[in-house]
Amino acid sequence: MDVNKRIQQLQSYDAKMFEIEMYSQYAVLIPLIQKEQEIHILFEVRSQHLKSQPGEICFPGGRVEQTDINYKQAAIRETSEELGINQADIKDVFQLDYHMDSFRKRIVFPFAGYIEANQFQPNCGEVKEIFTVPISHFLTVTPDCYTIDFQLAPESSFPFHLINGGKNYKWGQHQKEEYFYYYQNYVIWGLTASILNNFIRLLEKS
Repeated sequence: MDVNKRIQQLQSYDAKMFEIEMYSQYAVLIPLIQKEQEIHILFEVRSQHLKSQPGEICFPGGRVEQTDINYKQAAIRETSEELGINQADIKDVFQLDYHMDSFRKRIVFPFAGYIEANQFQPNCGEVKEIFTVPISHFLTVTPDCYTIDFQLAPESSFPFHLINGGKNYKWGQHQKEEYFYYYQNYVIWGLTASILNNFIRLLEKS
C-alpha cells in the first residue's frame, strides 16, 4: 500500500458529515402567507391517526426520498402533498439553519417560502387542521423555555476496565432547551418550536 499516494488522493476528498448515512433526513417548510395585510405562518395539526406525534402542531414536511432532487425539492413536494396545493404555488423558497438530532439519528433541513394558493385541501390522512399565526405575534412574545437533561447509560457489557476511571468515569452531560409558544388554544413546542424560534431570531438579526 502506497500510503503517501492515498493521502494525496484524500486532499481532494469532498467532506460530508461523519456517519451521515446513519441519519434519517427530513425537509420541512415554514409556509408564509399574505393575509389581512400582513404575513402569517401556516401550521398543521397532525392527524390523531398517525403513529408518530398524533395531534401535535408541525410544519409541512417529511422524509427526503431518493427521487427528490435536493432537500429544497423535498420540502416543496411534501408541502404540496400535505396541503393539497400545486408545487407552482410555492414561491421564493429559501433555506434556514438545519437541525441535527443525534439521539434520534435524524437531520432536519428547514426552509421557508411563500404560499400563493387561494384554497387548501389538506391530506386528511396526515393533517387534522391548519391554522395561521401572524409573524408579528412571534416577534412580540418570548417563548417559555424549559431544559431537558439527557443521561448517558452504557450497556452492561461495556468494557469499563479499559477506560480511565472505570465505572466511575464522568460521562459528559447533554442538555436540550424546549421552547413553548402559545396562540389562542394552540401550543407549539418540540422541533417545530425550535425551528420557529431560530427563524424568528434570524428575522430579528436581519
